[in-house]
Amino acid sequence: MRAPKYKPLLFTTTVRNPERLKMLLSILIDFNQQILSNELATTIVCQLIRYGLYRPQKQKASIKNKWNTTPEGVFADYILSDSEVEWMKENNPQKHKEAGFNKGYPSRFATFFDFAKELGFVYFEIEKPIEFSEIGKRYASIFSIEIGNEGEIITRQENPEYEQQAFLQAMSKYQRNNPFIRVLNDNIPLILLLQTIKKLNSDSDFNGNGISRKELPLIIFWKDNNDEALYQRIRKLRKEYGYNPSDEVIIDICLEEIMEGDMKKFKNKSIISEYPDEFIRKMRLTGLFSLRGAGRFLDINHNEDKKVDYILEHYSKYSKFKTEREYFDYMSQIDENLFEIKPIVLDIKKSEELLSNWLKIYTWNNIKEELHILGTKNKMSKDNILRFLSNPMRMEFLTSLAIKSKFPHVRVIPNYPCDDEGLPTSTAGGIGNKGDIDCIEYKNGILVEVTLAEGRMQTIMEIWPISRHLEAFQQKYKLNSQCIFIAPSIFKDSEKQIKYVKAEENLQIYPFTINEFINYIENATQLYKI
Repeated sequence: MRAPKYKPLLFTTTVRNPERLKMLLSILIDFNQQILSNELATTIVCQLIRYGLYRPQKQKASIKNKWNTTPEGVFADYILSDSEVEWMKENNPQKHKEAGFNKGYPSRFATFFDFAKELGFVYFEIEKPIEFSEIGKRYASIFSIEIGNEGEIITRQENPEYEQQAFLQAMSKYQRNNPFIRVLNDNIPLILLLQTIKKLNSDSDFNGNGISRKELPLIIFWKDNNDEALYQRIRKLRKEYGYNPSDEVIIDICLEEIMEGDMKKFKNKSIISEYPDEFIRKMRLTGLFSLRGAGRFLDINHNEDKKVDYILEHYSKYSKFKTEREYFDYMSQIDENLFEIKPIVLDIKKSEELLSNWLKIYTWNNIKEELHILGTKNKMSKDNILRFLSNPMRMEFLTSLAIKSKFPHVRVIPNYPCDDEGLPTSTAGGIGNKGDIDCIEYKNGILVEVTLAEGRMQTIMEIWPISRHLEAFQQKYKLNSQCIFIAPSIFKDSEKQIKYVKAEENLQIYPFTINEFINYIENATQLYKI
Protein backbone atom coordinates (compact mmCIF):
# COMPACT_ATOMS: atom_id res chain seq x y z
CA MET A 1 0.00 0.00 0.00
CA ARG A 2 1.32 3.46 -0.93
CA ALA A 3 2.06 5.89 1.87
CA PRO A 4 -0.56 8.70 2.15
CA LYS A 5 0.36 12.07 0.62
CA TYR A 6 -1.02 15.58 0.57
CA LYS A 7 -3.32 16.08 -2.40
CA PRO A 8 -5.64 18.78 -3.74
CA LEU A 9 -9.35 18.21 -3.12
CA LEU A 10 -11.20 16.59 -6.02
CA PHE A 11 -14.30 14.83 -4.77
CA THR A 12 -14.38 12.31 -7.61
CA THR A 13 -12.97 11.95 -11.07
CA THR A 14 -15.71 9.56 -12.24
CA VAL A 15 -19.12 10.76 -11.01
CA ARG A 16 -18.64 14.52 -10.94
CA ASN A 17 -22.22 15.27 -11.85
CA PRO A 18 -24.50 14.87 -8.79
CA GLU A 19 -27.45 14.61 -11.17
CA ARG A 20 -25.89 11.39 -12.41
CA LEU A 21 -25.12 10.10 -8.90
CA LYS A 22 -28.76 10.18 -7.79
CA MET A 23 -29.74 8.39 -11.01
CA LEU A 24 -27.16 5.67 -10.37
CA LEU A 25 -28.43 5.19 -6.81
CA SER A 26 -32.03 4.99 -8.00
CA ILE A 27 -30.97 1.79 -9.83
CA LEU A 28 -28.70 0.42 -7.09
CA ILE A 29 -31.38 0.68 -4.39
CA ASP A 30 -33.26 -2.18 -6.07
CA PHE A 31 -30.38 -4.39 -4.86
CA ASN A 32 -30.43 -3.13 -1.27
CA GLN A 33 -29.63 -5.91 1.25
CA GLN A 34 -28.51 -8.34 -1.44
CA ILE A 35 -25.13 -10.01 -0.87
CA LEU A 36 -22.58 -8.32 -3.12
CA SER A 37 -20.48 -10.64 -5.26
CA ASN A 38 -18.42 -9.95 -8.34
CA GLU A 39 -21.25 -11.52 -10.33
CA LEU A 40 -23.88 -9.25 -8.75
CA ALA A 41 -21.63 -6.21 -9.30
CA THR A 42 -21.52 -7.13 -13.00
CA THR A 43 -25.32 -7.51 -13.06
CA ILE A 44 -25.74 -4.04 -11.53
CA VAL A 45 -23.43 -2.42 -14.09
CA CYS A 46 -25.44 -4.18 -16.80
CA GLN A 47 -28.57 -2.59 -15.33
CA LEU A 48 -26.90 0.81 -15.68
CA ILE A 49 -26.26 -0.05 -19.32
CA ARG A 50 -29.88 -1.19 -19.71
CA TYR A 51 -31.13 2.24 -18.59
CA GLY A 52 -28.53 4.18 -20.56
CA LEU A 53 -26.75 5.54 -17.47
CA TYR A 54 -23.52 3.85 -18.62
CA ARG A 55 -22.89 3.80 -22.35
CA PRO A 56 -19.76 1.90 -23.42
CA GLN A 57 -18.37 3.03 -26.75
CA LYS A 58 -19.06 0.04 -29.00
CA GLN A 59 -22.76 0.10 -29.92
CA LYS A 60 -24.87 -1.53 -32.61
CA ALA A 61 -27.52 0.34 -34.57
CA SER A 62 -30.57 -0.62 -32.47
CA ILE A 63 -28.83 0.58 -29.31
CA LYS A 64 -27.64 3.83 -30.89
CA ASN A 65 -31.23 4.54 -31.92
CA LYS A 66 -32.39 4.17 -28.31
CA TRP A 67 -29.60 6.37 -26.98
CA ASN A 68 -29.25 9.11 -29.59
CA THR A 69 -32.10 11.25 -28.19
CA THR A 70 -30.46 11.82 -24.79
CA PRO A 71 -26.95 12.85 -23.70
CA GLU A 72 -24.56 10.56 -21.83
CA GLY A 73 -24.89 10.37 -18.06
CA VAL A 74 -28.70 10.47 -17.89
CA PHE A 75 -31.52 8.01 -18.42
CA ALA A 76 -32.13 7.02 -22.03
CA ASP A 77 -35.60 7.40 -23.51
CA TYR A 78 -35.90 3.64 -24.12
CA ILE A 79 -34.70 0.62 -22.16
CA LEU A 80 -32.42 -2.01 -23.72
CA SER A 81 -33.62 -5.58 -24.14
CA ASP A 82 -31.84 -8.53 -22.46
CA SER A 83 -30.15 -9.45 -25.75
CA GLU A 84 -28.95 -5.86 -26.29
CA VAL A 85 -27.52 -5.69 -22.77
CA GLU A 86 -25.73 -9.00 -23.30
CA TRP A 87 -24.36 -7.74 -26.63
CA MET A 88 -23.01 -4.59 -24.94
CA LYS A 89 -21.40 -6.64 -22.18
CA GLU A 90 -19.72 -9.09 -24.56
CA ASN A 91 -18.51 -6.43 -27.01
CA ASN A 92 -17.23 -3.93 -24.43
CA PRO A 93 -14.79 -5.78 -22.13
CA GLN A 94 -13.60 -3.65 -19.22
CA LYS A 95 -9.91 -3.38 -18.34
CA HIS A 96 -10.61 -1.49 -15.13
CA LYS A 97 -9.29 -2.74 -11.73
CA GLU A 98 -10.25 -1.56 -8.26
CA ALA A 99 -9.00 -2.95 -4.94
CA GLY A 100 -11.25 -5.68 -3.53
CA PHE A 101 -13.03 -6.35 -6.84
CA ASN A 102 -12.24 -8.53 -9.81
CA LYS A 103 -10.90 -6.84 -12.91
CA GLY A 104 -13.54 -5.73 -15.42
CA TYR A 105 -17.21 -5.01 -14.75
CA PRO A 106 -16.99 -5.65 -10.96
CA SER A 107 -14.31 -2.97 -10.68
CA ARG A 108 -16.41 -0.67 -12.86
CA PHE A 109 -19.15 -1.08 -10.22
CA ALA A 110 -16.77 0.16 -7.50
CA THR A 111 -15.81 3.15 -9.63
CA PHE A 112 -19.45 4.19 -10.04
CA PHE A 113 -20.45 3.85 -6.39
CA ASP A 114 -17.33 4.53 -4.27
CA PHE A 115 -18.18 8.23 -3.94
CA ALA A 116 -21.68 7.42 -2.63
CA LYS A 117 -20.04 5.14 -0.08
CA GLU A 118 -17.66 7.88 0.99
CA LEU A 119 -20.59 10.30 1.49
CA GLY A 120 -22.46 7.86 3.73
CA PHE A 121 -25.22 6.98 1.25
CA VAL A 122 -24.56 3.25 0.69
CA TYR A 123 -22.07 0.75 2.11
CA PHE A 124 -20.81 -2.33 0.28
CA GLU A 125 -18.10 -4.98 0.44
CA ILE A 126 -17.70 -8.22 -1.46
CA GLU A 127 -19.59 -11.06 0.29
CA LYS A 128 -21.56 -8.63 2.47
CA PRO A 129 -25.02 -7.07 2.01
CA ILE A 130 -25.40 -3.79 0.11
CA GLU A 131 -26.60 -1.38 2.81
CA PHE A 132 -28.35 1.90 2.06
CA SER A 133 -28.35 4.41 4.92
CA GLU A 134 -31.53 6.34 5.68
CA ILE A 135 -30.14 9.47 4.03
CA GLY A 136 -29.04 7.33 1.08
CA LYS A 137 -32.57 5.97 0.74
CA ARG A 138 -33.92 9.53 0.66
CA TYR A 139 -31.41 10.54 -1.96
CA ALA A 140 -32.12 7.48 -4.11
CA SER A 141 -35.89 8.10 -3.90
CA ILE A 142 -35.67 11.44 -5.72
CA PHE A 143 -36.41 9.54 -8.93
CA SER A 144 -39.27 7.13 -9.51
CA ILE A 145 -38.87 4.92 -12.56
CA GLU A 146 -41.47 3.15 -14.67
CA ILE A 147 -41.26 1.31 -17.99
CA GLY A 148 -43.98 2.08 -20.53
CA ASN A 149 -45.71 -0.34 -22.88
CA GLU A 150 -43.25 0.39 -25.68
CA GLY A 151 -40.14 0.20 -23.50
CA GLU A 152 -39.96 3.93 -22.78
CA ILE A 153 -38.24 4.89 -19.52
CA ILE A 154 -40.53 7.15 -17.51
CA THR A 155 -38.80 9.00 -14.67
CA ARG A 156 -40.23 11.52 -12.25
CA GLN A 157 -38.49 13.65 -9.64
CA GLU A 158 -40.61 13.05 -6.56
CA ASN A 159 -38.63 14.73 -3.79
CA PRO A 160 -36.13 17.26 -5.19
CA GLU A 161 -35.50 18.71 -1.72
CA TYR A 162 -33.80 15.45 -0.67
CA GLU A 163 -30.74 16.29 -2.78
CA GLN A 164 -29.94 19.39 -0.76
CA GLN A 165 -30.61 17.54 2.49
CA ALA A 166 -28.26 14.72 1.51
CA PHE A 167 -25.36 16.95 0.46
CA LEU A 168 -25.84 19.36 3.36
CA GLN A 169 -25.42 16.51 5.81
CA ALA A 170 -22.59 14.85 3.90
CA MET A 171 -20.52 18.01 3.37
CA SER A 172 -20.99 19.13 7.00
CA LYS A 173 -19.08 16.00 8.07
CA TYR A 174 -16.89 15.14 5.09
CA GLN A 175 -13.25 14.78 6.20
CA ARG A 176 -10.32 14.99 3.83
CA ASN A 177 -8.33 12.56 5.97
CA ASN A 178 -10.89 9.76 5.89
CA PRO A 179 -10.21 5.99 5.60
CA PHE A 180 -11.61 5.78 2.07
CA ILE A 181 -9.09 8.06 0.38
CA ARG A 182 -6.16 8.16 2.84
CA VAL A 183 -4.67 11.57 2.15
CA LEU A 184 -2.69 13.59 4.70
CA ASN A 185 -4.78 16.76 4.32
CA ASP A 186 -6.72 17.13 7.56
CA ASN A 187 -9.83 19.31 7.45
CA ILE A 188 -13.53 19.41 6.69
CA PRO A 189 -13.64 21.50 3.48
CA LEU A 190 -17.10 22.94 4.17
CA ILE A 191 -16.10 24.05 7.69
CA LEU A 192 -12.80 25.48 6.48
CA LEU A 193 -14.62 27.42 3.75
CA LEU A 194 -17.31 28.81 6.08
CA GLN A 195 -14.84 29.88 8.76
CA THR A 196 -12.50 31.51 6.23
CA ILE A 197 -15.35 33.42 4.56
CA LYS A 198 -16.58 34.65 7.94
CA LYS A 199 -13.12 36.01 8.75
CA LEU A 200 -12.76 37.67 5.33
CA ASN A 201 -16.22 39.25 5.62
CA SER A 202 -15.41 40.61 9.08
CA ASP A 203 -12.28 42.33 7.76
CA SER A 204 -13.15 46.00 7.13
CA ASP A 205 -10.41 46.23 4.48
CA PHE A 206 -12.41 44.02 2.13
CA ASN A 207 -15.73 44.13 0.32
CA GLY A 208 -17.66 41.55 2.37
CA ASN A 209 -18.49 39.46 -0.71
CA GLY A 210 -16.88 36.25 0.51
CA ILE A 211 -13.95 34.46 -1.12
CA SER A 212 -12.83 35.16 -4.68
CA ARG A 213 -13.04 32.34 -7.17
CA LYS A 214 -9.34 33.02 -7.82
CA GLU A 215 -8.62 32.24 -4.15
CA LEU A 216 -10.45 28.90 -4.02
CA PRO A 217 -7.37 26.84 -5.06
CA LEU A 218 -5.83 27.78 -1.71
CA ILE A 219 -8.74 26.08 0.10
CA ILE A 220 -8.53 23.10 -2.26
CA PHE A 221 -4.80 22.58 -1.59
CA TRP A 222 -4.80 23.58 2.12
CA LYS A 223 -3.18 20.97 4.34
CA ASP A 224 -4.92 21.43 7.69
CA ASN A 225 -7.93 23.03 9.41
CA ASN A 226 -6.15 26.23 10.46
CA ASP A 227 -8.63 28.73 9.05
CA GLU A 228 -6.83 31.65 10.72
CA ALA A 229 -3.61 30.88 8.80
CA LEU A 230 -5.60 30.49 5.58
CA TYR A 231 -7.39 33.80 6.15
CA GLN A 232 -4.08 35.55 6.79
CA ARG A 233 -2.57 34.07 3.61
CA ILE A 234 -5.53 35.27 1.53
CA ARG A 235 -5.31 38.66 3.24
CA LYS A 236 -1.64 38.90 2.24
CA LEU A 237 -2.52 37.83 -1.31
CA ARG A 238 -5.16 40.57 -1.58
CA LYS A 239 -2.82 43.22 -0.20
CA GLU A 240 -0.23 42.33 -2.82
CA TYR A 241 -2.42 41.64 -5.86
CA GLY A 242 -5.97 42.76 -5.09
CA TYR A 243 -8.77 40.43 -6.17
CA ASN A 244 -7.23 39.45 -9.48
CA PRO A 245 -3.82 37.79 -9.03
CA SER A 246 -2.30 36.12 -12.06
CA ASP A 247 -2.70 32.40 -12.59
CA GLU A 248 1.03 32.00 -12.07
CA VAL A 249 0.86 33.56 -8.61
CA ILE A 250 -1.94 31.20 -7.52
CA ILE A 251 -0.20 28.14 -8.97
CA ASP A 252 3.05 29.05 -7.23
CA ILE A 253 1.30 29.47 -3.85
CA CYS A 254 -0.45 26.10 -4.20
CA LEU A 255 2.45 24.01 -5.46
CA GLU A 256 5.55 25.63 -4.01
CA GLU A 257 4.30 27.25 -0.82
CA ILE A 258 1.39 25.15 0.48
CA MET A 259 2.63 21.82 -0.88
CA GLU A 260 6.30 22.82 -0.61
CA GLY A 261 6.98 21.28 -4.01
CA ASP A 262 6.18 17.84 -2.58
CA MET A 263 3.78 16.62 -5.26
CA LYS A 264 3.50 15.78 -8.92
CA LYS A 265 2.95 18.52 -11.46
CA PHE A 266 -0.69 19.36 -12.10
CA LYS A 267 -2.12 20.97 -15.19
CA ASN A 268 -2.50 24.71 -14.78
CA LYS A 269 -6.08 24.50 -16.06
CA SER A 270 -6.95 21.97 -13.34
CA ILE A 271 -5.66 24.21 -10.56
CA ILE A 272 -7.17 27.45 -11.84
CA SER A 273 -10.42 26.26 -13.41
CA GLU A 274 -11.44 22.59 -13.14
CA TYR A 275 -10.90 22.06 -9.40
CA PRO A 276 -12.59 25.33 -8.36
CA ASP A 277 -15.57 24.65 -10.65
CA GLU A 278 -16.07 21.21 -9.13
CA PHE A 279 -15.69 22.64 -5.62
CA ILE A 280 -18.28 25.36 -6.24
CA ARG A 281 -20.80 22.85 -7.62
CA LYS A 282 -20.53 20.58 -4.58
CA MET A 283 -20.64 23.44 -2.09
CA ARG A 284 -23.69 25.01 -3.75
CA LEU A 285 -25.52 21.69 -3.50
CA THR A 286 -25.70 22.29 0.27
CA GLY A 287 -27.77 25.46 -0.26
CA LEU A 288 -25.38 27.39 2.02
CA PHE A 289 -23.63 29.48 -0.62
CA SER A 290 -24.39 32.32 -3.02
CA LEU A 291 -22.46 33.55 -6.04
CA ARG A 292 -21.75 37.28 -6.01
CA GLY A 293 -20.05 39.82 -8.23
CA ALA A 294 -21.17 38.21 -11.52
CA GLY A 295 -19.79 34.86 -10.32
CA ARG A 296 -16.41 36.17 -9.14
CA PHE A 297 -17.09 35.46 -5.44
CA LEU A 298 -18.47 32.58 -3.41
CA ASP A 299 -20.17 33.78 -0.23
CA ILE A 300 -22.44 32.52 2.54
CA ASN A 301 -26.13 32.50 1.58
CA HIS A 302 -27.53 34.65 4.36
CA ASN A 303 -30.96 33.04 3.99
CA GLU A 304 -29.25 30.07 5.67
CA ASP A 305 -27.34 31.85 8.46
CA LYS A 306 -29.00 29.74 11.16
CA LYS A 307 -27.88 26.53 9.47
CA VAL A 308 -24.35 27.89 9.06
CA ASP A 309 -24.15 28.77 12.76
CA TYR A 310 -25.49 25.34 13.74
CA ILE A 311 -22.96 23.54 11.53
CA LEU A 312 -20.02 25.55 12.86
CA GLU A 313 -21.13 24.94 16.43
CA HIS A 314 -21.65 21.18 16.08
CA TYR A 315 -19.18 20.01 13.42
CA SER A 316 -16.05 22.19 13.70
CA LYS A 317 -14.51 19.70 16.13
CA TYR A 318 -14.42 16.16 14.78
CA SER A 319 -13.16 12.70 15.64
CA LYS A 320 -10.92 10.58 13.45
CA PHE A 321 -11.88 7.10 12.24
CA LYS A 322 -9.57 4.15 11.59
CA THR A 323 -11.86 1.95 9.50
CA GLU A 324 -14.10 2.60 6.51
CA ARG A 325 -17.05 1.10 8.37
CA GLU A 326 -16.66 3.40 11.37
CA TYR A 327 -16.43 6.43 9.12
CA PHE A 328 -19.44 5.35 7.05
CA ASP A 329 -21.54 4.83 10.19
CA TYR A 330 -20.65 8.37 11.29
CA MET A 331 -21.39 9.88 7.87
CA SER A 332 -24.71 8.05 7.56
CA GLN A 333 -26.21 9.33 10.83
CA ILE A 334 -29.02 11.79 10.13
CA ASP A 335 -28.99 15.08 12.03
CA GLU A 336 -32.68 15.95 12.03
CA ASN A 337 -31.91 19.24 13.81
CA LEU A 338 -30.09 20.39 10.70
CA PHE A 339 -33.11 19.68 8.50
CA GLU A 340 -35.56 21.36 10.87
CA ILE A 341 -33.86 24.75 10.51
CA LYS A 342 -35.88 26.31 7.70
CA PRO A 343 -34.50 28.91 5.26
CA ILE A 344 -36.05 32.34 5.00
CA VAL A 345 -38.96 32.35 2.54
CA LEU A 346 -38.89 35.40 0.27
CA ASP A 347 -42.06 37.45 -0.11
CA ILE A 348 -43.35 38.58 -3.50
CA LYS A 349 -41.83 42.05 -3.20
CA LYS A 350 -38.35 40.72 -2.39
CA SER A 351 -38.57 38.06 -5.11
CA GLU A 352 -39.40 40.67 -7.75
CA GLU A 353 -36.64 42.96 -6.47
CA LEU A 354 -34.07 40.16 -6.93
CA LEU A 355 -35.28 39.43 -10.47
CA SER A 356 -34.97 43.13 -11.30
CA ASN A 357 -31.40 43.10 -9.97
CA TRP A 358 -30.50 40.22 -12.28
CA LEU A 359 -31.90 42.16 -15.24
CA LYS A 360 -29.15 44.71 -14.60
CA ILE A 361 -26.66 41.91 -15.31
CA TYR A 362 -28.41 39.93 -18.06
CA THR A 363 -29.77 41.83 -21.06
CA TRP A 364 -32.58 40.43 -23.16
CA ASN A 365 -30.04 39.23 -25.73
CA ASN A 366 -28.11 37.38 -22.97
CA ILE A 367 -31.30 35.71 -21.75
CA LYS A 368 -32.37 34.77 -25.26
CA GLU A 369 -28.99 33.23 -26.08
CA GLU A 370 -28.96 31.19 -22.86
CA LEU A 371 -32.50 29.93 -23.53
CA HIS A 372 -31.39 28.90 -27.02
CA ILE A 373 -28.54 26.92 -25.41
CA LEU A 374 -31.03 25.03 -23.23
CA GLY A 375 -33.03 24.18 -26.33
CA THR A 376 -29.99 22.82 -28.17
CA LYS A 377 -28.68 19.32 -27.37
CA ASN A 378 -25.05 19.04 -26.25
CA LYS A 379 -24.58 22.83 -26.07
CA MET A 380 -23.31 24.19 -22.75
CA SER A 381 -23.38 27.58 -21.11
CA LYS A 382 -20.07 29.34 -20.52
CA ASP A 383 -21.59 31.99 -18.26
CA ASN A 384 -19.75 32.32 -14.94
CA ILE A 385 -22.98 31.99 -12.96
CA LEU A 386 -25.47 30.06 -15.07
CA ARG A 387 -23.11 27.14 -15.70
CA PHE A 388 -23.28 26.33 -11.97
CA LEU A 389 -27.05 25.84 -12.17
CA SER A 390 -28.43 22.51 -13.35
CA ASN A 391 -30.32 22.77 -16.64
CA PRO A 392 -33.81 22.47 -15.04
CA MET A 393 -32.99 25.20 -12.48
CA ARG A 394 -31.52 27.38 -15.22
CA MET A 395 -34.65 26.94 -17.33
CA GLU A 396 -36.93 28.17 -14.52
CA PHE A 397 -34.61 31.09 -13.69
CA LEU A 398 -34.12 32.26 -17.28
CA THR A 399 -37.83 31.98 -18.08
CA SER A 400 -38.64 34.15 -15.05
CA LEU A 401 -36.08 36.71 -16.21
CA ALA A 402 -37.37 36.60 -19.79
CA ILE A 403 -40.93 37.38 -18.74
CA LYS A 404 -39.88 40.19 -16.39
CA SER A 405 -37.57 41.61 -19.05
CA LYS A 406 -40.21 41.85 -21.79
CA PHE A 407 -43.22 42.57 -19.56
CA PRO A 408 -42.05 44.74 -16.62
CA HIS A 409 -45.68 45.30 -15.55
CA VAL A 410 -46.20 41.57 -14.86
CA ARG A 411 -45.67 40.36 -11.30
CA VAL A 412 -43.39 37.35 -11.68
CA ILE A 413 -43.30 34.93 -8.75
CA PRO A 414 -41.01 31.93 -9.29
CA ASN A 415 -41.72 29.05 -6.93
CA TYR A 416 -38.18 27.68 -6.78
CA PRO A 417 -36.28 28.03 -3.46
CA CYS A 418 -33.45 30.52 -3.89
CA ASP A 419 -30.43 32.01 -2.17
CA ASP A 420 -30.13 35.61 -0.99
CA GLU A 421 -29.15 36.70 -4.51
CA GLY A 422 -32.29 35.17 -6.01
CA LEU A 423 -30.52 32.25 -7.73
CA PRO A 424 -32.44 28.97 -7.47
CA THR A 425 -31.00 26.36 -5.13
CA SER A 426 -33.46 23.74 -6.41
CA THR A 427 -36.29 23.48 -8.91
CA ALA A 428 -39.87 24.29 -7.96
CA GLY A 429 -40.62 20.59 -8.34
CA GLY A 430 -44.36 20.88 -7.88
CA ILE A 431 -43.91 21.26 -4.12
CA GLY A 432 -47.22 21.93 -2.39
CA ASN A 433 -49.10 21.42 -5.69
CA LYS A 434 -47.52 24.59 -7.08
CA GLY A 435 -46.40 25.11 -10.66
CA ASP A 436 -43.07 26.58 -11.68
CA ILE A 437 -43.75 30.33 -12.08
CA ASP A 438 -46.83 32.35 -11.05
CA CYS A 439 -47.46 35.50 -13.10
CA ILE A 440 -50.08 38.18 -12.40
CA GLU A 441 -50.95 40.60 -15.21
CA TYR A 442 -53.63 43.07 -14.17
CA LYS A 443 -56.81 40.96 -13.74
CA ASN A 444 -55.35 37.87 -15.39
CA GLY A 445 -53.25 35.04 -14.02
CA ILE A 446 -50.72 33.04 -16.01
CA LEU A 447 -49.16 29.85 -14.65
CA VAL A 448 -45.89 29.18 -16.49
CA GLU A 449 -44.67 25.58 -16.54
CA VAL A 450 -41.28 24.73 -18.04
CA THR A 451 -39.52 21.46 -18.77
CA LEU A 452 -36.58 20.05 -20.68
CA ALA A 453 -38.37 16.70 -21.08
CA GLU A 454 -39.28 15.64 -24.59
CA GLY A 455 -41.07 12.69 -26.19
CA ARG A 456 -43.41 10.44 -24.21
CA MET A 457 -41.86 11.42 -20.89
CA GLN A 458 -43.00 14.99 -21.50
CA THR A 459 -46.66 13.97 -21.69
CA ILE A 460 -46.57 11.75 -18.61
CA MET A 461 -44.27 13.84 -16.42
CA GLU A 462 -45.49 17.32 -17.27
CA ILE A 463 -48.90 17.57 -18.96
CA TRP A 464 -50.85 15.38 -16.55
CA PRO A 465 -49.85 17.37 -13.41
CA ILE A 466 -50.44 20.77 -15.07
CA SER A 467 -54.21 20.58 -14.72
CA ARG A 468 -53.80 20.06 -10.94
CA HIS A 469 -51.39 22.98 -10.69
CA LEU A 470 -53.64 25.23 -12.77
CA GLU A 471 -56.69 24.43 -10.64
CA ALA A 472 -54.71 25.25 -7.48
CA PHE A 473 -53.46 28.45 -9.15
CA GLN A 474 -57.02 29.55 -9.94
CA GLN A 475 -58.17 28.87 -6.38
CA LYS A 476 -55.25 30.86 -4.96
CA TYR A 477 -55.53 34.01 -7.08
CA LYS A 478 -59.25 34.04 -8.10
CA LEU A 479 -58.36 35.41 -11.56
CA ASN A 480 -58.97 34.54 -15.19
CA SER A 481 -56.23 31.95 -15.54
CA GLN A 482 -54.34 30.04 -18.18
CA CYS A 483 -51.11 28.08 -18.43
CA ILE A 484 -48.15 28.65 -20.74
CA PHE A 485 -46.15 25.46 -21.20
CA ILE A 486 -42.58 25.69 -22.54
CA ALA A 487 -40.25 22.88 -23.68
CA PRO A 488 -37.46 22.39 -26.25
CA SER A 489 -40.03 20.61 -28.46
CA ILE A 490 -43.70 19.73 -28.03
CA PHE A 491 -44.48 16.03 -28.37
CA LYS A 492 -47.56 15.07 -30.41
CA ASP A 493 -49.14 13.21 -27.46
CA SER A 494 -48.67 16.32 -25.30
CA GLU A 495 -50.69 18.31 -27.82
CA LYS A 496 -53.47 15.70 -27.72
CA GLN A 497 -53.50 15.73 -23.91
CA ILE A 498 -53.67 19.54 -23.87
CA LYS A 499 -56.73 19.42 -26.15
CA TYR A 500 -58.31 16.82 -23.87
CA VAL A 501 -57.79 19.00 -20.78
CA LYS A 502 -59.38 21.93 -22.62
CA ALA A 503 -62.42 19.86 -23.67
CA GLU A 504 -62.99 17.96 -20.43
CA GLU A 505 -61.88 20.43 -17.74
CA ASN A 506 -62.12 23.78 -19.53
CA LEU A 507 -58.52 24.55 -18.62
CA GLN A 508 -56.51 26.49 -21.19
CA ILE A 509 -52.90 25.43 -21.77
CA TYR A 510 -50.80 27.05 -24.51
CA PRO A 511 -47.75 24.97 -25.55
CA PHE A 512 -44.60 26.69 -26.88
CA THR A 513 -41.21 25.43 -27.91
CA ILE A 514 -38.41 27.52 -26.41
CA ASN A 515 -37.90 29.29 -29.74
CA GLU A 516 -41.64 29.90 -30.17
CA PHE A 517 -41.86 31.37 -26.68
CA ILE A 518 -38.95 33.72 -27.38
CA ASN A 519 -40.65 34.93 -30.57
CA TYR A 520 -43.98 35.30 -28.79
CA ILE A 521 -42.76 37.52 -25.97
CA GLU A 522 -40.59 39.56 -28.34
CA ASN A 523 -43.65 40.53 -30.38
CA ALA A 524 -46.60 40.39 -27.96
CA THR A 525 -47.84 43.35 -25.94
CA GLN A 526 -48.95 41.20 -23.02
CA LEU A 527 -48.14 37.80 -21.55
CA TYR A 528 -51.76 36.64 -21.19
CA LYS A 529 -52.63 34.97 -24.48
CA ILE A 530 -55.99 35.87 -26.03
